[in-house]
Amino acid sequence: MELQAIERVYFVGIGGIGMSAIARYFAKRGCLVHGYDKTRTALCESLEAEGIPISYSDDADGLAAEFLKPDESTLIVYTPAIPKDSKLLNYFKQAGFALHKRSEVLGIISAGMFCVAVAGTHGKTTTSSMIAHILKATGYDCTAFLGGIATNYESNFLLGNNNVVVVEADEYDRSFLTLHPDIAVITSMDADHLDIYGDAGQLEDSFKLFAGQLKPEGTLLHKQGLPLDLGNSYGINHTAGISASGIAVEAGHFVFDYNDETQEIKGIRMMLPGRHNIENATAAIAVALKLGIDAVLIKAAVESFKGVKRRFEFVVRNEENVYIDDYAHHPAELSACFAAVRELFPGRKLAVIFQPHLFTRTRDFADEFAAVLSTVDELVLLDIYPARELPIAGINVEFLFDKISIMDKRILNKTQVPGYIEAKKPSLLLTVGAGDIDTLVGPLKTIYDA
Repeated sequence: MELQAIERVYFVGIGGIGMSAIARYFAKRGCLVHGYDKTRTALCESLEAEGIPISYSDDADGLAAEFLKPDESTLIVYTPAIPKDSKLLNYFKQAGFALHKRSEVLGIISAGMFCVAVAGTHGKTTTSSMIAHILKATGYDCTAFLGGIATNYESNFLLGNNNVVVVEADEYDRSFLTLHPDIAVITSMDADHLDIYGDAGQLEDSFKLFAGQLKPEGTLLHKQGLPLDLGNSYGINHTAGISASGIAVEAGHFVFDYNDETQEIKGIRMMLPGRHNIENATAAIAVALKLGIDAVLIKAAVESFKGVKRRFEFVVRNEENVYIDDYAHHPAELSACFAAVRELFPGRKLAVIFQPHLFTRTRDFADEFAAVLSTVDELVLLDIYPARELPIAGINVEFLFDKISIMDKRILNKTQVPGYIEAKKPSLLLTVGAGDIDTLVGPLKTIYDA
């Protein structure tokens, strides 16, 4: 489908973080944009406030007349997370509409642009958001489709006035193979989404395919230690071609120096915590330098980057109490998150509320989850958030709970958590997970603010 021919777009699953960014793009282009989602979330409400009508009924009865009959100027976009038995999805299929996955549409949009694509099983949202912010803050500019709400802009979509686009390249369902970037960044390749890939080797092969889709003369940057033969490596080890050094914590902030073969930027002071975010910043800086942006401007932009909602987000931070909310939902992400907390707040006991995400992920990485969760001082486990999945026999929160070795652990439901936290009020609290655990943030903040 030709981009210029699209006049009307309907999104099945519009409330997803990736879907909503594309919906905002087409709305900015002046297209008629409507959508459906199962639940009215804060993100859906923000889309409605921007003038995008959303239905919460999975049928065709409420469709506007413009979306009842297929034509060449109408685009139907869906996410693989939508169940195959969705009445609305099947209506569009049976009516003869051409349906496109979100990733295909992102490929169509980016095809005619200079594309910077960031992939990785974790780290891609922060890294892509940081790259987009550097390009915006320095005046270089870009359009960006992000996998989280960038705090500086309160949005997951940024509209630019040039031909440069920054996209988060999602490995789920091999979606990133629709992209052909000019610059590609790969932040991590840890085993994940084994319900799709079957084993870690298949996932690794997909990342290699993605790396091979660079345009001629394109640039590949990848974290040091990944099984990739091409491109330039980056990391916090001095043996990486692009590296961070002189890492220190000063007045509650991480400070580091950037180094590559031709450039050094000293004393970068980040708002974001954690050595994993220094790695992300190193990649983002390398991209900006590749684009020819001045190092002084890059440093100022990195230092002004406020992060992404639910990525190590400080909800409460004062002398007595710290409460952080984070999207971590993979053992490697939890480990990096906990390490950052420990480094920033040494000596404090760490209380964690964790909501496992997906039955398959809990099953496939149960031992790894148990090992990292056993390193905290106090743990609350919530029920597994199923997302797109049906239950799996024997895979439940008790299955994970029994593998965790610490004594101070308990299983609670979400309604029990506020009362528990009000009674305990731990001085260092972390909520982590990719499900609906974020609905606890407001009530817990109220408790700490009281």
